[in-house]
Amino acid sequence: MSALDSPWIEVCPIDSIPLRGCRVVRTRHMQIALFRTASDEVFALDNRCPHKNGPLSEGIVHDRKVTCPLHNWVISLESGEATGADKGSTRSFPVRLDKGRVYLEASVATAP
Repeated sequence: MSALDSPWIEVCPIDSIPLRGCRVVRTRHMQIALFRTASDEVFALDNRCPHKNGPLSEGIVHDRKVTCPLHNWVISLESGEATGADKGSTRSFPVRLDKGRVYLEASVATAP
């Protein structure tokens, strides 16, 4: 299978995402926030909080969650769901790690 036929697109090395931080990847139609936890897990979410579209990439990463910088909504990195009393969700996307490289599912990276 060639790289063009692969269901995954290489996005960046894991080291380019700060530990307990985020890096934004721009596609044609959206921004995807790549979060890295303290245990080197990587998660991908739409970079918009479900509350007021705040930039989740500027939030605080703790455990497997991110706190939105605008109104302190706490979002699960695993599901994109708001936690606690807050209701709402942002899209989460499949991500894969291989040999220190981060990959997004190709259909996400090229979606309109």
